[in-house]
Amino acid sequence: MTEERARRIGLNEGIFRAVNERLEALIEEAGLAEEKLDLLCECGSAECTHRLKMSLEAYEHLRADSTTFAVIPGHERLEVEAIVEQGDGYNVVRKLDPEAAKMARATDPRR
Repeated sequence: MTEERARRIGLNEGIFRAVNERLEALIEEAGLAEEKLDLLCECGSAECTHRLKMSLEAYEHLRADSTTFAVIPGHERLEVEAIVEQGDGYNVVRKLDPEAAKMARATDPRR
């Protein structure tokens, strides 16, 4: 995989993560934090519209590492990431490719 392709995948995932961060904030503001979050798949495909459900606790665990993302099973890009956890209807992947990991850290709204 080229460095540019890895960077682009990381950027796409960063965009989906930013949307999910906003969704989480809206849920908390509405006082619905006890319900599962309805999130976008954070895979590297700009065309992906799949959704997944995750508890707030699981989401906070995911967000503790800038290089981890939640994806629908089968949406992993094993050339740049590895599956590190499995949830109910989603996998957590961690960026292994240095360029993708760099982009993931650079686009993390919590950093």
